[in-house]
Amino acid sequence: MRRSAATLLVLLVVLLVFASAAETQAAPRVPRFGMLCTHSCSGNINDAFSDELRKLGWVEGSTIVIERKGAGGRFDQLPALAADLVRSKPDLLVAFAPQPVRAAKNATSEIPIVMLFVADPVGLGLASSLARPGGNLTGVATLVPGGFGGKALGFLRELLPQAKRVAAFINPSNDIHRQTFPREHLPAADKLGFQLDIIEIREAEEIPGAIAAAKARGAEALYIAGDPMLNSPTSRVSELAAQARLPSIYLAGSRERVEAGGLISFGPDYAALARRGAHYVDRILKGAKPAELPIEQPTKFLLLINLKTAKLLGIEIPASVLASADEVIE
Repeated sequence: MRRSAATLLVLLVVLLVFASAAETQAAPRVPRFGMLCTHSCSGNINDAFSDELRKLGWVEGSTIVIERKGAGGRFDQLPALAADLVRSKPDLLVAFAPQPVRAAKNATSEIPIVMLFVADPVGLGLASSLARPGGNLTGVATLVPGGFGGKALGFLRELLPQAKRVAAFINPSNDIHRQTFPREHLPAADKLGFQLDIIEIREAEEIPGAIAAAKARGAEALYIAGDPMLNSPTSRVSELAAQARLPSIYLAGSRERVEAGGLISFGPDYAALARRGAHYVDRILKGAKPAELPIEQPTKFLLLINLKTAKLLGIEIPASVLASADEVIE
């Protein structure tokens, strides 16, 4: 009896050991990625990105772990935040906008990087080409270089046929602004009969003074370059411009900025680009190499118009512009 009981006990222990080992082997490793953002990694664009990930089977807390790092608008903090993410050894990094992408690229040459919202990654030296990026970075570009700025200014010319002086707000820490404004925007403005005064803004706190300076110089409109600092709700550019009775055009498909008082916005569908970015994450986590994934460019651009702002400023929107609008906010 004692021998049978002992044998049974041994068998139970062995079964438990095997069951535990089988359970350990069956538990799949949950992938991890780090997310780097200029302000906070939240909002409508990030929601679109996360929603698409879920559709692809990547459910946060279940099939994937995400570590978010937002710089709160402090671009000087991005290198340290990128280094923190790299030290945690994630399977990949996702970076939103040029400054975070540059910080991520400088922090690692090995961990795959999915970039979002960079206008000209080849021109910035982030990728060898759109078709074959090379290195550890791929993703979705924001603009198609050449002609975009001219088209945006063309809409502004239709809205303000008599205007001559336009103040352009740019962020000098944004590589895209430094490259494209002299190369594309200034010649386009000259062709349309605009004098484009470039005003550099490095911090959101400088915006009220910049609007006052634009007004003092005789600006008849504001031309707001696409940038996280200039386009964030806390910058209040739309609100302050409306108070100064300056029509403002945003080089971004930003409904929020137009709703806040901006006259017009022209740019890519950022939510659609964010969803495309989720597909890059999916493919890389399934084994694809960033160097071999072509960088996508936007195929759809949104024109948004605020009729209430137009009425307040005494601007009549031409029928041709209204017909081109994707959304009219009344």
